Amino acid sequence: MLLEIENLDVSFRNDDGVVTKAARNVCLSLDRGEVLAIVGESGSGKSSVAMSVPRLLPSPPAFWPNGKILFDGIDILSSPISKMREIRASRIGVVFQDPMGSLSPLKRTLDQLSETVLLHRDVSRSSARQIALEWLGKVGFADPVASARAYPYELSGGMQQRVMIAMALMLSPDLLIADEPTTALDVTIQNEILNLMKDLRRANCAVMLITHDLGVVSAMATKLVVMKDGIVVEKSDDPRKFFKQPIHPYSQALVNEARKMQIR
Repeated sequence: MLLEIENLDVSFRNDDGVVTKAARNVCLSLDRGEVLAIVGESGSGKSSVAMSVPRLLPSPPAFWPNGKILFDGIDILSSPISKMREIRASRIGVVFQDPMGSLSPLKRTLDQLSETVLLHRDVSRSSARQIALEWLGKVGFADPVASARAYPYELSGGMQQRVMIAMALMLSPDLLIADEPTTALDVTIQNEILNLMKDLRRANCAVMLITHDLGVVSAMATKLVVMKDGIVVEKSDDPRKFFKQPIHPYSQALVNEARKMQIR
């Protein structure tokens, strides 16, 4: 199993010492070639769990009082920062919900993408730039060269998101964590990105998809968990069965609301 999360608690301690429990007793697993969707409303704890895997939550205030995260046999929570730097990007790619917070406003798009390649791959600078341009085309930029010259603030929110997706995918990670990756994209580009993720799955990459969009879950997931108030309330290794007959009342409410949206 590529990723195993066992009895994980995720908590945050503020300056006054008050502890907020974002997730409790979470257990889930994900193997190569699988797409795990973590579903739930805002504040359900799904992003806190997902961002704990590459240890991207700031610590403090975040801490993990209980549980384990094992990635390909590596104990993530006990690994030194130097080891985590090796794992991030080269083995675990992340697409954040807020792309502008992850892109430097002072560097052109091409420079940021090519520097990521140079940091993790033994290639020439010209090869890194070519890889970056190819991936800008793959994520839907009609004119990759023109877009590569732009600074992030010169791009729309959807374009910024596509840059982040390119940055995460072009290193062929073993695990991709995507936090609402298609929210800011129009339907056409959304489909292109989802097709890229399907290609990753066929290439034996594992995908953890954090979303509230059950349409995306239906199209992508091979397994799913539903979270509410920091707790996993339902799991399914058969999404088709889940959509036909969700068990937990909260899951039933989510599916019923999605059906109403389709009717509209």
